[in-house]
Amino acid sequence: MNITEYHAKYYAYELTKRYSSDNLEKLITPLMDAQVDLNPHQVEAALFAFKSPLSKGALLADEVGLGKTIEAGILISQKWAERKRKILIILPSNLRNQWNQELYDKFFLTSTILESKSFNAHLKISNENPFDRDEIVLCSYYFARNKAEYIRNVRWDLVVIDEAHRLRNVYKPSNKIAKAIQEAISSYPKVLLTATPLQNTLLELYGLISFIDDFTFGDIKSYKAQFSKLTNEDNFDDLKARLAPVCKRTLRRQVLEYIRYTNRIPITQEFIPTEEEQELYDVVSGYLRRQNLYALPASQRHLITLILRKLLSSSTFAIAGTLTSLLYRLNAKLKRVKVKPEMDDDLGQDFESYEELKDEWQENGDTPSDENIVTEEELEAIGEEINDLQRFRDLAESITHNAKGKELLIALKTGFSKAKELGANEKAVIFTESRRTQEYLLSVLSNTEYKGRIVLFNGSNNDEISKAIYKEWFDFHNGTDKVTGSKTADIRSAIVDCFKNRATIMIATEAAAEGINLQFCSLVINYDLPWNPQRIEQRIGRCHRYGQKYDVVVVNFLNKKNAADVRVHELLSEKFKLFSGVFGASDEILGSIESGVDFEKRIARIYQECRTEEEIQASFDALQKDMEMEIDEKMKLTRKNLLENFDEEVHEKLKVNLAESKEYLSKHENWLWQITRYYLEPYADFITGDHSFTLRQNPFPEEKIHKGPYKVGKNIEDANIYRIGHPLAQRIINSCKSSDLLLQQLTFNYSDTAKKISILDPLIGKSGWLSLVTLTIDSFETEDYILFCGITDNGKELDIEQVQRLFSLSASVTPFIDKMPDNVSDNINKMIHRQEMDILQSNAEHNGSFFDAELEKLDKWAEDIKNSIEIELKQLDKDIKARKTEAKKILKLDEKVKAQKEIKDMEKKRNTLRQNLYQAQDEVDDKKERLIEEIESRLKQKIEKAELFTIIWSVI
Repeated sequence: MNITEYHAKYYAYELTKRYSSDNLEKLITPLMDAQVDLNPHQVEAALFAFKSPLSKGALLADEVGLGKTIEAGILISQKWAERKRKILIILPSNLRNQWNQELYDKFFLTSTILESKSFNAHLKISNENPFDRDEIVLCSYYFARNKAEYIRNVRWDLVVIDEAHRLRNVYKPSNKIAKAIQEAISSYPKVLLTATPLQNTLLELYGLISFIDDFTFGDIKSYKAQFSKLTNEDNFDDLKARLAPVCKRTLRRQVLEYIRYTNRIPITQEFIPTEEEQELYDVVSGYLRRQNLYALPASQRHLITLILRKLLSSSTFAIAGTLTSLLYRLNAKLKRVKVKPEMDDDLGQDFESYEELKDEWQENGDTPSDENIVTEEELEAIGEEINDLQRFRDLAESITHNAKGKELLIALKTGFSKAKELGANEKAVIFTESRRTQEYLLSVLSNTEYKGRIVLFNGSNNDEISKAIYKEWFDFHNGTDKVTGSKTADIRSAIVDCFKNRATIMIATEAAAEGINLQFCSLVINYDLPWNPQRIEQRIGRCHRYGQKYDVVVVNFLNKKNAADVRVHELLSEKFKLFSGVFGASDEILGSIESGVDFEKRIARIYQECRTEEEIQASFDALQKDMEMEIDEKMKLTRKNLLENFDEEVHEKLKVNLAESKEYLSKHENWLWQITRYYLEPYADFITGDHSFTLRQNPFPEEKIHKGPYKVGKNIEDANIYRIGHPLAQRIINSCKSSDLLLQQLTFNYSDTAKKISILDPLIGKSGWLSLVTLTIDSFETEDYILFCGITDNGKELDIEQVQRLFSLSASVTPFIDKMPDNVSDNINKMIHRQEMDILQSNAEHNGSFFDAELEKLDKWAEDIKNSIEIELKQLDKDIKARKTEAKKILKLDEKVKAQKEIKDMEKKRNTLRQNLYQAQDEVDDKKERLIEEIESRLKQKIEKAELFTIIWSVI
């Protein structure tokens, strides 16, 4: 198809139109750019979040495994395309890297992780707020709480909160983190993500919804009075109706048509440590239980004890290295030298989750002390501790082979055999919590048939194998958009590519559990097993995810001699169901523990405090019982009735959504491709029938745009991915939009088109005039329209669709030096005016429906608040009556007098409340009216019009 500069300008305006908030086409840019096949429920959820321009946000509560991160990614991508780029994501520490990577991989969005080190570094070089940047900011809950003042001072365009069930108890005074975050982001649009919005009490829904919108419900008193029991059907229906505009939940069974789920198959690889290994375990465990330890900082004793126990169970090599660090620390104390933070560095390098855990453990109540003041008496004790640690370290270093390591080959053989039976590739990812253990496993496997077929993945990736992989990858992809410019991200991509295409085994630390996709691998080996179930879910989720074609085999190593290890594995396997089934850990069970770190702390306490097998069994029994109490079956039914829609409704909506998405995508992709071919004709070579081209020359030398191959599509390895958000596409679109077009004649060629377009048949052999005009309405939101006005030479008006379809035909341009006759101009102007009035009327009605919904919400809020005042009065009446009854039973005179004084005070408070009741209710109405006036002021329409072009047309 040959298009003209007029086609190009029209297409460019279509590609950048702003749509109403409930129009699916507003999401077209993220849908076109996304490097993942978006499922209709994800598009539906993203559209739902801000379906009204007056919406303050939404709670997206899909079941686990349905891609809530993708839903948020679509929203973030859309905000970014609208140039609304103040975006904050608050999430658990262990999800920061995963989000950072997935935003880039799936949506080409760069983000920065803010934590203490990067925050302080920024403040050293600038006085500006580190949160205030044109870049997506990721930070943990604890960091957000600690830096709430900085967050409050940024005008956020969007705040996303992942694992938002952590905030469900915000109404409780004890939940300081949730309260601080709520106050910091109260006035900004926000989206909360959680699979478990309701666990134990309906008050949790009040907590989460009040985070989003203060006016969905009144205060906690009125909410409790109306909704805490839900025995009344009217109350139930009212609560459901109030939740409907702010909460969306999709179930896995409702999307089976679009998503194929595979299974998890568990295998346990048991081992028994050698006598030397058992001795090492016993002596180090005993050491960690001592009341006074000088090697561990008092402020982090609980945390570092947990890490040492994890390293101890990982390998003798892991604990040997850490014991050396402890010795360094104690020797420095002995010499009364200031202790440097090398221990932090050493722990962070070997146990890569250290910084994240430190962040999550900030609330542990440990208090820092002056580590560097040592008394004479303590010097002697330190000397003895040094001798003990040297003995432990020497024992660890004398053990050159681990029983667990010897079982690895058996585990691989068993796992590969099962994977092969399932039809999967021979690929395995082995997870360990220690970098030193990773090195040990590499040495073990390098003496086997797997030599040369192993890649390593960790936090730094600076080993020789990884460097060589990166160099080869960089040489191959240099000059394409595949090279991001971030060496850290590029090394990760290079290692994953090598694992996918050449290697058989990846030995990975916790760094690989975050943000990389290994759905081409279906064997996961947990050489070390984290205690945090959310971490395990993350690990397995690298392979058992959307796009995995085979069942995933999960092999777990288990020390049969350690009673606590056996019980932990039993809990994770049987209670959490992490290793088997289609979906992994259930929403209820993961939601019940609220934070995996709290669960981890409880397990750490059992290891630390329980010495005998009987104590261990009793403590784990108690832990399991506590967890069973968390899951309320009645509440599950309430959640189902409140938040879930009928399957038939969901299926029908998703079917329509999918069809519309495909239609819009096809249309927009065609427009983009046509203007690209038109504009790059002098600069690129196009391959016929394939949406690809080779750029010979950069048409915009001031912009960094790679020359070489480009291709439209997803997950393309051998070319730059061409998409609407690519800098080249953006420059082409803007250039076409800004072109000044003269009045000329366009001859549209219908006879050569292969398509039958019945609506154009009457125009063959005819000619006339047409104008395209843009109309922008600024009201609740900004919307763009294109007015299509055309007439034939004999004055017959063209349908809007006829004008639109003309621009789907090839055309040729003939210069025209005359001007439009006055009678034609008058007719065209009348058509423009009519279309404009129709659009303005439709826009006003549309906004009117948003206004009515907001008005109804505010009416209910006002009623709630008024009821709350009356509830307080009724409660006071009850309390006074009860106190009077009690006072009659008092025999002692002085106590009787005291009781009467209390009753008098209560009556005085009640009378004041009664006197102020109407005034307080009037104040609520005044506040409601002020809110309505604010909304009404936004309802006024501001209009802008501009002519795109006018042409003479003819059809042959």
